[in-house]
Amino acid sequence: MTSAGMAGHPNPKAYLDDQFTYSRALDGGGTRGLRVIDSAFVGNRVWYAAAEIISDDEPLYVIALVCLVRWNPKARDGYVFAYKDMEESMGPCEAGCPARILRLLSPTSKESALDWRRRCLARLRLHVRKIDNGMRIKLPRPVSFSDGHTGTEFIVVKRGEKITFRSDKGHGHYRISHFRDLAWSVVPETKVHRTVFAAPTAYATPA
Repeated sequence: MTSAGMAGHPNPKAYLDDQFTYSRALDGGGTRGLRVIDSAFVGNRVWYAAAEIISDDEPLYVIALVCLVRWNPKARDGYVFAYKDMEESMGPCEAGCPARILRLLSPTSKESALDWRRRCLARLRLHVRKIDNGMRIKLPRPVSFSDGHTGTEFIVVKRGEKITFRSDKGHGHYRISHFRDLAWSVVPETKVHRTVFAAPTAYATPA
């Protein structure tokens, strides 16, 4: 859609928060609706939300909504925004939902929704791992780069939140896509301790 089609909303999050908060009259009487109680626009491409199912103005339970988003405010053809919506029981491939939204969801017995929640939690566990400058890490499979280098072991170069890598031999300057999502492991460092010899024992000289 064009920016005009977004009905004055300045960004995808604002539009989708509004789009999925509604109440509709049912043919047999009463109302049914949704209310977004929290949402996040992650990586400028996926919108996650905890949405309350409401019947006759009474909240029933909370589910997760996921929208794949295409957002390009400078699109030359004027079509700046598009989205594809689904809910958690549809088994979305995207599983980067923030923890605060997962905590709002009601218990469910739907296996596809449970699988999605497990994938989100597994990804969150990967993301909380501590990454230190100089750390030596090993990737689950080899990664190749344009300079011809291929490897699984790298040394972390961390400057603030920016992370790059050197080869295990100390050369190169590499970026690894979606590094925090990978099941890397830390390579233990072998430390050589200095050997300390005891002082020679002094013996008395016979008179």
